Amino acid sequence: MDVFTEFLFLGKIVAAAFLGGLVGIEREFAEKPAGLRTHMLVCATSTLLVNLANLMVLSFERQELINMDPVRVMEAIVVGISFLGAGTILKLSHERTIEGLTTSASILSVAAIGIAVALNAFILAIGVTLLNLFINWGVAYITGHAKFKSKE
Repeated sequence: MDVFTEFLFLGKIVAAAFLGGLVGIEREFAEKPAGLRTHMLVCATSTLLVNLANLMVLSFERQELINMDPVRVMEAIVVGISFLGAGTILKLSHERTIEGLTTSASILSVAAIGIAVALNAFILAIGVTLLNLFINWGVAYITGHAKFKSKE
């Protein structure tokens, strides 16, 4: 891999960290279990893993014995993020409530945003980031004013 490609990958990772950070800052302000740093790292790492998978496919494409499926990388990211997300979910038995579901969903979403950045789908990544912010801030504001009790 040439230096230009490495810097291109690094730029994508920084962009993904920024987008994940936008979602994470809302979780941070809401004092949820996974905040700014977690969301930045998840988004950036997803971008890195997809870029590395793309690089691996290109590196081994001429070798007939190597059978690679880049979709498996996305599957592995989702499985890994699911475990991370599960760690943010708390069941409070004394209150009969569950907390952390929105944060868990945000973590999964920023992983997908990172994948989108890695695949050069920047408009999609930015759009989903904005949608995430609207859901976390806007919908929470609306439900708060509509006298709904939001658990998250």
